[in-house]
Amino acid sequence: MGQILAIDYGKARCGIAATDDMQIIASGLETVQTSVLIEFLKKYFNENRVDEVVIGLPVDLRGNISEVETDILKFIEIFQKEFPEIKVNRFDERFTSKMASFFISQSGKSKKQRQEKGLIDKVSATIILQNFLEQRTR
Repeated sequence: MGQILAIDYGKARCGIAATDDMQIIASGLETVQTSVLIEFLKKYFNENRVDEVVIGLPVDLRGNISEVETDILKFIEIFQKEFPEIKVNRFDERFTSKMASFFISQSGKSKKQRQEKGLIDKVSATIILQNFLEQRTR
């Protein structure tokens, strides 16, 4: 069994999280500049067995899709051409940034560390992945 990787996709940078090989626990991995995301994934997939990828679905409180979805769909098209053997899942990422900010604030990090956008992206990806895992086991 391989890992599941989550991507909290953004125009500037993407938070990345991964499961263990048993697909039980989600852990924050990295924050990667969007411009080098495919290169990062190529290297990561060469070094790790990944069965699936979960990409956040940006939905607002009213259920409307965010404008970044256009960029995400383009990325998914490129991803599927580059890595056709890896299954792509989408998962509602509503509230993940707010949850990430809350969890970071509760962790005892300094105000400067809490405001680091890269950390929020990585924690958001972890929340997306953990929620995805929990939904699968229901």
